Amino acid sequence: SSSSSSWWQRAGLALFGVATGSAALAAPAACHGPSDNTRIDRLEQQVAELMQKLETQHDVKATSGQGDAVFAWDVERTNAFPEGAKQFEKDMHGGFNEDTDTGIVYTGIPGYGLCAITPDLKKWSIVGSDPRLKANIHGLVVFKHKGETLIAAAQHQDQRLLIIELDGTVRQELQRPTGGEFEFDEANAWYGKWRGTKDQAEKVFYCTDVTFLDGRLFVTTGYCDGDFVLTAQDVDGKWQWGPTAWGGRGEGAGQFKTAHGVFAHNDHIYVANREAYEIVKFTPDGKVVDVLPDIPDQARICNVAFASEHEYFVFNALAPIPHTAPKTAPIYAHSGDKLLSTINPGELGIPVLKHLHHVWPHYVRDASGKSSLYILVHGWRDGKFAVLKHVPATKDQQ
Repeated sequence: SSSSSSWWQRAGLALFGVATGSAALAAPAACHGPSDNTRIDRLEQQVAELMQKLETQHDVKATSGQGDAVFAWDVERTNAFPEGAKQFEKDMHGGFNEDTDTGIVYTGIPGYGLCAITPDLKKWSIVGSDPRLKANIHGLVVFKHKGETLIAAAQHQDQRLLIIELDGTVRQELQRPTGGEFEFDEANAWYGKWRGTKDQAEKVFYCTDVTFLDGRLFVTTGYCDGDFVLTAQDVDGKWQWGPTAWGGRGEGAGQFKTAHGVFAHNDHIYVANREAYEIVKFTPDGKVVDVLPDIPDQARICNVAFASEHEYFVFNALAPIPHTAPKTAPIYAHSGDKLLSTINPGELGIPVLKHLHHVWPHYVRDASGKSSLYILVHGWRDGKFAVLKHVPATKDQQ
């Protein structure tokens, strides 16, 4: 279609370093005369022809997905990734969360720092100067507690949870438990045996993600044999572990084989049990409620998020599914009862994007208040940042 053609032209021009958009295309004519418009038109035509060949030869497409979960690559917002962070992009190993009051999205880039992204996803800024924020932030949550908005950041390699103010001030560093804090014997036994051990080489509290619900932080620790969901609560202004915990490494109901991501939704806690290829729904006290059906076998699910206006979960696998055609890890849209769509970023021609670590749905609102859904993509292993834009379904597709 003409819209697809236009999209490919813009994408191709952006890849080759040529500015796009009405303002960018109009500026040369004002400065250098009409011949520049002719040159740009010719270049656009050449790019369109090149992209058509690329689509034919390499199965690159303008969109990927099914039903009302079809997405295209948003090149402009992808290219908003800060120049100073590009040297660290290959080390990306984290995720996103957002302040629902302001629409600001937060993420960590190891070596660069904690970043804030404007609600339109077009500008990035570094938050704070504390050197601890340059360590890898594997998972984070923006939460509101006692009238204040804070950020909790799980740093697995440093085995700590940071409580951060919105200006980047680190208010508290919550170290690993010592045993005895929980009403769960297995967690107490695990942390108790390491009490007094200072060697950070031992993987004792390799926290992978954090979420917040009803005054408590919920932390997953899937990168070590102590594979739990732990809780922490505010006691006189200081966060302390306990008393609720559950899980443990294993294959039984409520146990984990790498509790990688955690997400609070509708008064429940959802855990991405990565190496079991599942998402488990729990009560806040750790009772199993459900396991989301229809997740493809060998899909190593990393995270859970929810696109509120479209009423579906969004999550990703870590790696391409073995013995399948796609060469990049898939992104899924899921109703909670069934799989709705499989989005393959590799179909969109995004370079250097094979493994995915986290995806986050975000709504951008225009001046009239109309919202558009985007997915922010946090790659892993030669990582890559990318942004996908929702393509509304036509009446025939609905």
